[in-house]
Amino acid sequence: MTPIPASSVAPAGRYTPVAVFLHWFLALAIIAGFVVGLSMSDLPPTPARVRGINYHKWIGFTILWMSLLRLLWRLSHRPPSFPRSMPAWQQRAALWGHRALYVMFFIVPLFGWAHSSALGFRTVYLGLIPLPDFVPKDKALAEALLNVHATLAWTLATLVGVHVVAALKHQLIDKDGTLGRMWRTS
Repeated sequence: MTPIPASSVAPAGRYTPVAVFLHWFLALAIIAGFVVGLSMSDLPPTPARVRGINYHKWIGFTILWMSLLRLLWRLSHRPPSFPRSMPAWQQRAALWGHRALYVMFFIVPLFGWAHSSALGFRTVYLGLIPLPDFVPKDKALAEALLNVHATLAWTLATLVGVHVVAALKHQLIDKDGTLGRMWRTS
């Protein structure tokens, strides 16, 4: 049996350092993707808008792949138990909230990628790696996919907001250490 490296083991009641890194990296990437998406959505067709769209695509693709890594890590590393003081309904809500977040981590970027494909604008990740188009070029489809992508992005933003409010409630009101499971790694 191969020993688990010390760097991937968390103190009791905390997430592993890898899980903490993936959590905060994705949190920042999701915020950045949302801000870039909003800031360039109403710009006229200029080089600045094209740059913004490319940055948005690159962030989305990064979120997609980092989410896959996070999911694989999560499936192979059991998360810490909930605090004993947390009511069962809150534990169930947290479980379903996390599941919904994971689903959104994948479908929001996928719908954005599909939108770009339908527009006929190939995504070239970081300007280096051309990604395949996976829907045919179709203006009506592109418009529909953009609407779905935007709706899903707002849904993700709402879920993230609820997640943050719940974490702060546990930290400031319940004082049950829930936030500390993902905040500190030492």
